[in-house]
Amino acid sequence: MNDVIKYFILFFALILAQIVVFNNILFFGYINPLLYILFVIIYPLKKDRGVFLLLSFLLGLGIDFFVNSGGINAAALLFIAYIRLPLLKGLLNKNEIDFPVFDVNKLPFLKLISFIAILTFTHHFIVFNLEYFKLGAIFTVLYRTFLTSIFTIILIIFSLLLMNRGK
Repeated sequence: MNDVIKYFILFFALILAQIVVFNNILFFGYINPLLYILFVIIYPLKKDRGVFLLLSFLLGLGIDFFVNSGGINAAALLFIAYIRLPLLKGLLNKNEIDFPVFDVNKLPFLKLISFIAILTFTHHFIVFNLEYFKLGAIFTVLYRTFLTSIFTIILIIFSLLLMNRGK
């Protein structure tokens, strides 16, 4: 399948899955998985970075539109999309990554988990910090960030395994 069509379908499938399924899941009353960040994790590095940042912003804005959250998902997703490449360079200890052949699924398991965890915790911290937006709620923000991130990381790993099973 053409890469453009594949990521176009993924883009809309993640919005639909988040809105219809994952926003209606609340474990213990407040743990809500945010699987749509999978787009930032698996989008290829070889593509134009400006288009990637725009698509990430639009994905977050699409989520914000349906859940009426005022742009916090767009801001958080755009931020992790922006730091993705420097984070990969730091994790792999390389200044230059071979863009045409790089695949996030071929990372060593520990580096893949680290990459996913850092992006997920960063995203969730920004979302919950902007949602509460007061210093007095820092413990609530950290608590929700930690619990929701753990659940989201597990879902992302299972999603990556399912996506790679067909290859």
